[in-house]
Amino acid sequence: MLANVPITVTQSGKLSQDVHLPVAFLHELLVFIAAELPRWRDRAERESATAETILTSQLCAHLITAARLSAGWDSLQFRVEEPDEKEKGRKIDLVAAPCGATIWIDGRRHTDFDTLIPIECKRLPTPKGDKRDEREYVFNQHASTGGIQRFKKGHHGAAHSLAGMIGYIQENTAKHWHECVTSWIDQLSDRAEPGWTSEDHLQIEGDDEELGLAVFSSNHERASTLPEIELRHLWLQMN
Repeated sequence: MLANVPITVTQSGKLSQDVHLPVAFLHELLVFIAAELPRWRDRAERESATAETILTSQLCAHLITAARLSAGWDSLQFRVEEPDEKEKGRKIDLVAAPCGATIWIDGRRHTDFDTLIPIECKRLPTPKGDKRDEREYVFNQHASTGGIQRFKKGHHGAAHSLAGMIGYIQENTAKHWHECVTSWIDQLSDRAEPGWTSEDHLQIEGDDEELGLAVFSSNHERASTLPEIELRHLWLQMN
């Protein structure tokens, strides 16, 4: 029986080594995630799904395995539906966190209890339903569930200056959705929605039609005294 097995405690309170990394590590982490997106989508054993929560859970499982098998990334773990560090009542769709290491970036300490980078995941197009808004990747007039909106308001990622957004493209193309997002931001700016300007536009970084992966970047002023946040948008063609 387990109760009869002797247990020896060799150390207590310390489970990880210290790793010091440059700020650029977080951008490289998003590049790693972007590279894994098409591999995850194309895995033969992945069950077909359209719901955001299922897709994100599948992606999380894939990223955990990919990190374990990739040199330089095996000190990471991924988690879904993680409470935001500042807004505890709100959940982040996907986060990356240390695993087996205490990671220091620009003097900030991150343990396995901390989020390295928060990531919001959205379907394109937005599913229809009560209190849904077709512009939900950007903004929701019925609730504070818009993707970019959450980061601008500080509801998500208030403790971070860099975050990610993943778009699961289920209809049309990245070019189509980039035009839609640009138009939605222009609408908010034109009607003087507080905090929205043309400076919130997404800038294209790359569009690989063969892989079905497009990458964009954007920078946003935030509410209150929060500093500007940079978002990296990783859009994956699912259909």
